[in-house]
Amino acid sequence: MSSTATAAPAKHDPIPLGQGYMGVGYLPDGQAFRPDTKQLRLDAQPEVTVKANPLGIDVSKWQGSINWTSVRGAGIEFAWMKATEGLTYKDPNFNSNYPNAYYAGVIRGAYHFARPDVSGGAAQATFFAGNGGGWSRDNLTLPGVLDIEGTCYGYSQASMRQWILDFYNTYKSRTGRDVVIYTSPSWWNTCTGGWTGMSTRSPLWVAHWTTATNPTIPAGFPYWTVWQYSSTGSVSGISGAVDRDRFGGDRSRLLALANNTP
Repeated sequence: MSSTATAAPAKHDPIPLGQGYMGVGYLPDGQAFRPDTKQLRLDAQPEVTVKANPLGIDVSKWQGSINWTSVRGAGIEFAWMKATEGLTYKDPNFNSNYPNAYYAGVIRGAYHFARPDVSGGAAQATFFAGNGGGWSRDNLTLPGVLDIEGTCYGYSQASMRQWILDFYNTYKSRTGRDVVIYTSPSWWNTCTGGWTGMSTRSPLWVAHWTTATNPTIPAGFPYWTVWQYSSTGSVSGISGAVDRDRFGGDRSRLLALANNTP
């Protein structure tokens, strides 16, 4: 599947608890929720490899069992994996993905699928930090990610800004790190009004599935740190399609993000 960065957020029925994953709110034809059944596009243009920019993936239970040694051998340097959703859900594959990626030498981190319809941001940040979203300076652990997408959940732009800020402040108080924000330009521009308030706080992980050499980024952010450029990637060690990501700097900057160093 493909989409454009300017498409409106998908208007689908509420996602069943636990079924969220990065990009579910970005699907262009999502009139109703469907589990992740993405297939590889064999006619897709070849990926542009930029050696200075480490390549990564993001995964959840939908990728099934992963051979992380094969993933690292395929040149994947970093990965984020779903840990939690809402206020109660824990991804069933997280407890295997997180340590196995670490032991394979993949710089990895956890992400939380936001459900503003379930509770406030502070409560969800506490749940995330206590169930996989923690951090340690060990060369292999990235800060946690707030995955926020889909609908605006009935929030005004001002209320959504506050929800995000409450999540950020609580996560930072629990871990000492600035949470990374994963979103699309259309969601951020629509649901926060192109808010600039996170641009000096959180690194941006932008979702823009394209073969272009650079993504479109949301209003309110001056640049991107991570780019999810495809939802139909193929990586050794993973059966089926997987989201592909690119880091905005070289490996030294990836390690700086991991270790919270200048």
